[in-house]
Amino acid sequence: MLRRVVGPANEGKALISVAPRDTAGAMSQENVEIVRRFAEGWQRSDWEEMAELADPDVELHGTVGGVEEGRVRRGIAEIRRDFESNEEIWDEHRVEIDELIDAGDRVVLFQREYQRGRSSGVELVLEAAVLVDLRDRRIVRLQGYMDRAAALDAATQRG
Repeated sequence: MLRRVVGPANEGKALISVAPRDTAGAMSQENVEIVRRFAEGWQRSDWEEMAELADPDVELHGTVGGVEEGRVRRGIAEIRRDFESNEEIWDEHRVEIDELIDAGDRVVLFQREYQRGRSSGVELVLEAAVLVDLRDRRIVRLQGYMDRAAALDAATQRG
C-alpha cells in the first residue's frame, strides 16, 4: 500500500497521521523522514549526514531509462567519488524534492533536477523518481527512474 506523505501543495506537512500504537505506520513514517534527511543531505553535498543514514554497503543503481542504467555503485565513498566527478560536467546541478511517498519499508522520492552544462550551456529540467529501500532504519538501496509511474509500480513489487 502506498501513502502520499509530502507534496508541494501541503508545504512539507505530513498528509497522514500515525496512531501511537501503529508500530508499522510509525516505522514507515520514520523511513520517510530518513529519506527526507538523506535527500536534503544530497542537496547540500553533506556526505557525513548521508553516511549516517545509509548502510555501509548501500547500493546506488543507475537510473532506469537513463544513460547509466545497469550500473551499480556501492558504499557512500564510491557514490561520492562518482557524484563529484560528474559535477565537473555541470555549471549548475541541483535537485529539489517534489514528494515523498510511503511504501512501508520503501519510500518513493519524486524529484526535479536542474542542470546546466559547463561547456555547452545547455539547460535541462528532469522530473524523475528514486525508489529507496530501507532495512533497520538505514538506506540500503537507491534505484533511480526516469518514469515516475515505473517507480511507483516497482515500489509495490517484491523479489
